[in-house]
Amino acid sequence: MTVAQPIDPRTRVGNAILDSIGIKDRLGGTHAARTMMFTELYALVRYCGSTPKPREAYRLAVIDHNCLAKRSAKSRSLTFRHLVDLYGLEDTQLVFVSLLHFWQRDPESGPMLALCAALARDGWLARLADRIFRLEVGTEVSRMAIEEQIEQLAPERLSDATRKSLAQNINSTFTQSGHLKGRSRKHRTRAKATPTTAAYALLISYASGARGPALFETVYTKSLDCSREEAMAMAEAASRRGLMRFNRVGDVMEVAFPDIVSRADLERIHEQN
Repeated sequence: MTVAQPIDPRTRVGNAILDSIGIKDRLGGTHAARTMMFTELYALVRYCGSTPKPREAYRLAVIDHNCLAKRSAKSRSLTFRHLVDLYGLEDTQLVFVSLLHFWQRDPESGPMLALCAALARDGWLARLADRIFRLEVGTEVSRMAIEEQIEQLAPERLSDATRKSLAQNINSTFTQSGHLKGRSRKHRTRAKATPTTAAYALLISYASGARGPALFETVYTKSLDCSREEAMAMAEAASRRGLMRFNRVGDVMEVAFPDIVSRADLERIHEQN
């Protein structure tokens, strides 16, 4: 079985720029041990509010105040570390700041917004996502099939136990986001994208270096689980709602996010060109 890699413009940009934005372009990540942890993220945002805060504020909430009701200090510490790995939890990082920005405006889209953020920060998830997105609705998605994909990506890199855990967590994450359904036996289903999730996917695509038509070929816009034409229609709807600016004349496309991206962030992003 051949691994089909999604078009990912992150390979064209410098890691220092990506790190400052909140994008991690490295194979690895939390999914070897946990899922995208949407339940914990939801509880943390509800406790701390939707205004981005410094990472220390989230550390205090999780570890000192035990806002996630973990049973031990070790569990609180591990949970916080995994959430940082997945989402950054930092008010200077564009990925996290814009996640809260869009989530506040469309709470029902939280799971798909969280998936998009996790795709930007978890290399295993991002590289295995296309395996899920390419499947037809109704197709069974077994843990073993995902394990085969993992082994082809990184031959003999993981132990059998770690590879099994990673595959289970990947499938669980896509169940949380609505791309899969089922418990012991999972099947492909169509996730429900919205203009809000489209705006966030395009923002992360733009921040990762994509421009023009390539904006609709990244792993982030593929997570919208719809055709390119449908994704463009959602971008136009997002523009009408003031979530972003989207202009298209043929294959010439321009996006802007004046309510989210600061001048300093724009300067860092523009350095990619």
